[in-house]
Amino acid sequence: MREKEPSLRVVEAVAEAEESDPGDLSTPLASVIDPDALDRLFETAGYEGMSPCCSVSFTYYGYDVNVNANGRITVQ
Repeated sequence: MREKEPSLRVVEAVAEAEESDPGDLSTPLASVIDPDALDRLFETAGYEGMSPCCSVSFTYYGYDVNVNANGRITVQ
């Protein structure tokens, strides 16, 4: 089974932090970062073959979001 794209996982994680559904977020992810570029950045090795030191951080919906090459997404 294919793992969900990082962009979708970010939206789901932020929605969870907001205690809402992903479709209820009023600000699209694309307003702060290119979702396709985010997905392409991590698709090469499917996370697992990449160094855990590689990550992308940005602010979305008032949260600091970090997408790590090992697949971990944190929302604070």
